[in-house]
Amino acid sequence: MIEVRQLRFAVATADAQNFSRAAEAMRIKQSTLSRRIAALEARLGIKLFERSTRGAIPTEQGKAFLSVARRILTDIDNLQTTARAVSYGEEGRIAVGFCASLMAGNMRATIGEYMRRHPDIQFDGIEADPERMLSDLKARIIDVALMPSDAHDAGISRRSAWSERLLVALPKDHQLAKSDRLHWSDFRRQVFVLPSQGVGTAMARILQRRLSDQGYRANLIMQDTSLESVLSTVPFGRYITLATEASIGVHWPKLTFAEIIDQGGAARLDYAFYWREDNDNPALKRFFELISERYPA
Repeated sequence: MIEVRQLRFAVATADAQNFSRAAEAMRIKQSTLSRRIAALEARLGIKLFERSTRGAIPTEQGKAFLSVARRILTDIDNLQTTARAVSYGEEGRIAVGFCASLMAGNMRATIGEYMRRHPDIQFDGIEADPERMLSDLKARIIDVALMPSDAHDAGISRRSAWSERLLVALPKDHQLAKSDRLHWSDFRRQVFVLPSQGVGTAMARILQRRLSDQGYRANLIMQDTSLESVLSTVPFGRYITLATEASIGVHWPKLTFAEIIDQGGAARLDYAFYWREDNDNPALKRFFELISERYPA
């Protein structure tokens, strides 16, 4: 059988792209880690890493395996967190899933108010991508998820939350930075990079749909990284990106953010809360009491 420890060794090696650094991070001998990885490859019948003087680079087969391994390890870690949390809150526990870039604005204020009102309820926030959050809802790892409102799944209820302006992030010396209000047609020759994590896929769908409506094809590159990482490289001038109001809480001195005009008003990204229809957690009921008060339907 494949051991959990072997999965952790493989993921650590992929992160470090080096057996020596991975072994140091796992606090084991490099020879031990190398043997465990080799044993895992032999059991799988595939080569996970290309070994060279530059380090250990995941193969294409290795990338696919490691993606699943990360999800399995996340599930295991979440189960351990859930088990430990049983003894915490005297009045219960609630686990809320959200994208990292949303931990500002409305979401931050809502969490803060909930924790203030219910100090005896254990509040666990779990950062994940929308696809991951739907999976965690079904597995009862989380009680409720906040994500873009275009998700649908059987047995999952939905309630509109709020919307945020969609902005374009440009280098300060970019030709489009002269205007603080732009139209989708202004981007027909621009190259966009968006993250495959967080709300990036939802923003990509909006960009593609809006440009397609006007007869253009989006020049879009998706990267396996966070929106914050993409924003940090936009000033180099190779591409531009999209962001929301919640994403720009951090000061970006070398960037300009412009509003996008969409069908007469500002372009917006809508969010919704999702939860299992059969979830009878009293702490979840209190959460929605707060949501109804702060954001009436």
